[in-house]
Amino acid sequence: MPTYEFRCRTCGDTFELKRPMSEASAPASCPGGHADTVKLLSMAGIGGTAKEQGGGGGCCGGGCCG
Repeated sequence: MPTYEFRCRTCGDTFELKRPMSEASAPASCPGGHADTVKLLSMAGIGGTAKEQGGGGGCCGGGCCG
């Protein structure tokens, strides 16, 4: 089950909730009981681990192209 991060606009607390994807947009109350919360953009899965390739084989970096 995915974890979603929220921030309370009333007290400023940040908290996480595990819920099904079908409930991703459902409202969430903060642990302090406040209802004015906003879902934060999660950075999990954004950016990846791809590395810049260079000096490998083939025509794009291997030096075989004129």
